[in-house]
Amino acid sequence: MTRILIVEDDRALARVLDDSLTAEGFACTIAGNGNAAIHAATSSVPDLVLLDVGLPGRDGLALCRLWRETAQIPIILLTARTQKKDKLAGLQAGADDYVTKPFDLEELVARIRAVLRRARPIVTRLCLGPVSIDFENLRAWNGTEVIDLSHREFAILRYLAERPNRIVQRDELLHGVWGYPDSPEHTRSVDHAVSRLRRKIEADPHHPEFIHTVYGGGYLLTQRKQS
Repeated sequence: MTRILIVEDDRALARVLDDSLTAEGFACTIAGNGNAAIHAATSSVPDLVLLDVGLPGRDGLALCRLWRETAQIPIILLTARTQKKDKLAGLQAGADDYVTKPFDLEELVARIRAVLRRARPIVTRLCLGPVSIDFENLRAWNGTEVIDLSHREFAILRYLAERPNRIVQRDELLHGVWGYPDSPEHTRSVDHAVSRLRRKIEADPHHPEFIHTVYGGGYLLTQRKQS
């Protein structure tokens, strides 16, 4: 499930955006100021940020510049400022798109999907050392030996591969791969599935080269061997 962070201090508008985007199949988190937004994005990296420019304290342009220096998160700025110089300032700060208020919700959803398509790689094939994975035909090999992967194992690998060098939280995998709307408590489904997957594709599952566990976080896929 695609995760969107809504950074908006207008609570009524934030609720409208949350309801509308949730109905479109997105998982939303709301932050009402810059500090809350930084905490939310650090706790669980979103797939896209809807970022109000006129925030109290640290404004949207400052947040946009910060995230451009530290992360490659797609950002759409929301603002009541309509002058050309304001739009240029937003784009120069690193925004991927710029939407002026008031806006049409259908157009906003279309812009979100367009930015996500540009930002997220579509992975059809993945190579991890001697292992090759063909996501289009759901086939995998280790050299010339066929690897028997389940549909869920293909889905886990593809989800991680489309978010390269990014920590993917366990809850995010439960949303995006298992399809749970809410994360079940005390489930080890993700850990068990990743453990089985490592046994099939890693040379030494206890010292993985490609699928790494991040303490307190989730999982990280790297395509190069770790030295």
